[in-house]
Amino acid sequence: MTREATFNGFVSLALLLFPLWAWWADEPFMITLATKVAILGLAGVGLNIALGLGGLVSLGHAAFFGIGGYAMGILASHAQSYAPLMEWPFLIEGTKSMPIIWIVALIASAVAALLIGALSLRTSGVYFIMITLAFGQMLYYFAISWSAYGGEDGLSIYVRNGFPGMNTLDPIQFFIIAYVLLMIAILFASRLARSAFGLALNAARQTPVRAETVGIVPYRLQLVAFTLSGAITGLAGALFADLNRFVSPTMLSWQTSGEIMVFLILGGTARLFGPVVGAAVFIILEEILGDFSDYWHIHLGVLLLLIVLFARGGIIGLVAGEEKRHA
Repeated sequence: MTREATFNGFVSLALLLFPLWAWWADEPFMITLATKVAILGLAGVGLNIALGLGGLVSLGHAAFFGIGGYAMGILASHAQSYAPLMEWPFLIEGTKSMPIIWIVALIASAVAALLIGALSLRTSGVYFIMITLAFGQMLYYFAISWSAYGGEDGLSIYVRNGFPGMNTLDPIQFFIIAYVLLMIAILFASRLARSAFGLALNAARQTPVRAETVGIVPYRLQLVAFTLSGAITGLAGALFADLNRFVSPTMLSWQTSGEIMVFLILGGTARLFGPVVGAAVFIILEEILGDFSDYWHIHLGVLLLLIVLFARGGIIGLVAGEEKRHA
């Protein structure tokens, strides 16, 4: 077992044991922080498929995060108002069932990622970065003007959605749901990276010209990776909105896209648990330094600068002492 695999096991165990300790100590706020780490880590896992595995630097991934959030908000708001979303040509009602909301969030985010990716991937480099940013901002301003669902003020959900057999209002039970989904997503990302698809995508990322000479079509591989990435990020958005019982255009903003990317850089781009470690560091800094100053992002910027200069593999790369790889 490599040092990185050992560290990954430690991170997954620590993320599980910390909220269990908080539950025993009757500290629900600490459980909520751990839940936030798990959900934001899940969003980072989604971006890591596009960025770490496919080499696609997307500054518009908050679009999928927000689409997942609005999928939850719209369905739940119609369920709590007893007003259907659509009555013609067939009846579509709202719902407060988490599994149904997750399916809708996954499908909506995947379709959006497919459409955005189909256009964006015709460019590369800085042009790809800017066009994904442009799509994200288009959706952000659309949400601001969408008065039917709160517009700039956002949309509140009064009661958290339900999951069969569990009390989702209990912080520890909601954490378990988020944690299990995070572990499933990490397992999926690991299997994807080791599959024939993942190896071909990695080859297309490193040497696209050589990949084309052996029959690999980088555009198709990258489009599939971008779609999968958007779907997972959208699922995280639905969970995040459920955690806060609130969804707003902020979830679609470029600042949110930047934060998700910061998780990857801090933890380690292309590292399997990089998004989780990065999200944990981000949340810890926010809670500790935020009590002392409103400008705690300055300290985050210094840490980020040090990581970029002296630990290109992120915190995990620094601990593992190995060359960067997605495993």
